[in-house]
Order: sequence, then C-alpha cells, then structure tokens
Amino acid sequence: MPGPEPQNVQPSLDDVDRALLEGLRADGRATNASLAALAGIAESTCASRLRALRRAGVVTGSSVDLDAAALGHPLRAVVKVRLGTHDRAHVAAIYDHLVAVPGVLSVLHLAGEDDFLVHVAVPSAERLRDLVLEHVTSHPSVRQVETHLVFEERRGVGVPLRPEAAPARRSGTRAPREPQASAGRPRSASSR
Repeated sequence: MPGPEPQNVQPSLDDVDRALLEGLRADGRATNASLAALAGIAESTCASRLRALRRAGVVTGSSVDLDAAALGHPLRAVVKVRLGTHDRAHVAAIYDHLVAVPGVLSVLHLAGEDDFLVHVAVPSAERLRDLVLEHVTSHPSVRQVETHLVFEERRGVGVPLRPEAAPARRSGTRAPREPQASAGRPRSASSR
C-alpha cells in the first residue's frame, strides 16, 4: 500500500540562497567561486549552501539545452492526447510509453479536456505523421489526438525567487472613480 502523498513544504530561503539560485539560473555552469563572489560569502559556505539546496530538493540537477534544429530535427509540434479510459494503470502505461518515444522532448499530464500534451521535435512532416500514428494513436488507451505545429518558443523568467510584496498603498489616496450618470440620464460617450 503506497504511503501518504508528499506535503508541498516550501523551504525557508534567505537572501544568500536566493542570490545563489539567481546565479545558477543565469548560468547553470557557474563555478562555486563565482557564485560565492556573487553572494558575498566564502567558497566553503557557498558549497555547503548549494549542498543544502540540493538536499532540500530546491536544486534538482543540471542539464544542457540542445538545439533540436541543429541536430536535424527542425520541426516541432505539440500533440494533444485524450484517453478513452482513465484508470491509474492505463494512465501510467501511456505516460511511460510517451516519454520513451524518440523525438519526444517533454510530456505534460493534465487535468481538463485533454490528458497529455506531448512536445516533439522531428526532421520532417512525414516523420511527425509517423511518430503520431505509430506511437500515439496506435496505443489502446488513446481516444483522440490533435497535433499543432510550433512556430516559435520563448521561455518565461521562471518562478520568482523573492517573496512577492503586496502593492503598497499610500495613505490618504483613493482609487480614481468613474463619473456617475445622473438619475434618468445616460452618460454621454465623452463622459465615459
């Protein structure tokens, strides 16, 4: 019998931890010495802080981004997958199957109308068709598939590392009010 679901416990990060994480996010190959200088701490302290961040699961690894187009896979698509059955075994089986398909960059398991989004990179439209037909629609759990070509991708800034402050409200100030229409008289277009 599986244990209880893990709790989403947020580690307590101080300004030094945040500086180290910002440095790593800017350059995943940054040296311990450069991160220590950035955070204004000793290299030994930096190394122990980074170990603690890894143990806490804040830093989960390091990776290299590869350019799929430079490797002969310029065509990218997102394949939406809907399942016909949603029991745990079928969901796990299709998930395991999809992440193992050559050309699959990532697989997102979703709530909502679609069950999975599969991001793929392939050499040509023909290879995209083959990937979808041979590895997705042929799976017995799949009910419907829809493929969308990706024109461009831009990465977001990521999760904020600093606590978000509530907008400050100056004392004695009010939000501007819209003019009220007089009773029985509609507002004119110029007063809106």
